[in-house]
Amino acid sequence: MEFKRNGIAEIQGILRTALLPGKKRGKTGKGRIRLLCVLFSLLCLFFVLFLTGCESAGKSKEKTERNADSIQSDSEPGEDAGKTASSLVIGFSQLGSESAWRLGNTLSMERAAKDRGFSLFVENGMQKQENQIASIRSFIAYRVDVIVFAPIVEDGWSNVLQEAKDAGIPVIMMDRVINVMDSDLYTAYVGPDHYLEGVNAAKFLLKKAEEMLSEEDLSGEHSADEASSEALLSNSAMTEEDLPDRKIRIVEMSGTEGSSPMISRTKGFHDLIDRDGRFELLETLSGDFLRSKGKECMETFLRKYPDQIDVLYSHNDAMTLGAIEVMEAHGMKPGRDIVIISVDGEQAAVDLLREGKINCVVECSPMLGEAVMDLAEKIVTHQDYPRITHPEEGCFTEYDDLSHLAPRGY
Repeated sequence: MEFKRNGIAEIQGILRTALLPGKKRGKTGKGRIRLLCVLFSLLCLFFVLFLTGCESAGKSKEKTERNADSIQSDSEPGEDAGKTASSLVIGFSQLGSESAWRLGNTLSMERAAKDRGFSLFVENGMQKQENQIASIRSFIAYRVDVIVFAPIVEDGWSNVLQEAKDAGIPVIMMDRVINVMDSDLYTAYVGPDHYLEGVNAAKFLLKKAEEMLSEEDLSGEHSADEASSEALLSNSAMTEEDLPDRKIRIVEMSGTEGSSPMISRTKGFHDLIDRDGRFELLETLSGDFLRSKGKECMETFLRKYPDQIDVLYSHNDAMTLGAIEVMEAHGMKPGRDIVIISVDGEQAAVDLLREGKINCVVECSPMLGEAVMDLAEKIVTHQDYPRITHPEEGCFTEYDDLSHLAPRGY
């Protein structure tokens, strides 16, 4: 526009010069007429250019305004508009790699993500909560779509989960649960019912107890009066007056202190067993879900309670395998000299169940990947989803036909 104003001013100056008297211009009358015609043509040209420039400026302004509206629309709240399931980015904080169960769980997650075309970032917490918290914070900084984590313990997650909530990132708990004041800090849970696992372990022992005490009565090792024998063969709990002289003595190897499987498997088991006077708990030691610590615990039990242990209740297969090594090193026959109840359902444990070295294996499936990925997709695409998802799980015992049991895959 500045160029056009200067041009018009210049034309005005030329016109004034052209209209001066001949003496002052030094031009003839005929030349003056020719000059006026040229100047009139230039004036018309600049007028056309001026109108064209205004129209172009108007169109340019309109186009700019339309582009601004488009950017604003894309930037408005609702950032998931345009998010497709195949573009999901998931951060997964795995608590460790302490057992075949944990390795199978990680593999399940990786396979499920690959099958759906999701991007999965896996961080190994190495059995330390501080490592998991650092991983979750890195996922928040990276702005992943969903965070999945298997918490090593129940407490101490509120701050980092609040950070995820503030960032608008949904959080899925897997395998284990947490203890927080605000349940809105996590979005959903996918994993086993650990309390039910403890209950299933106790139910097997209640059935096995009748057999164990009945065999002792028949062998004459531990006699009981007629009322006690009838009570032993019934399904009802026994009173103090009905107790035999001999109790079934239990040692327990628990998981990581403060973890939800340890807490729930303990509670589920003892809610049934502690009400029955036939049982006596000698001691509980934490094996931290590790095979090496399972060996240490069993060594301690055998040293403190020689020839006294009837039942071993172990919170996972890894610790059970370590305990069996120790028993065999002491010349014992696992599954016969000591009744063994284990939890997880690893292939190695099921194989020992078939051999008679374990009496009961309570299933806890690590194959959670498909359920987690399905849940993540529903959350991000704003579909309805369940807050809690439990996989179907069973209980394998010495009373079952295991010939058709499929390979465990972990």
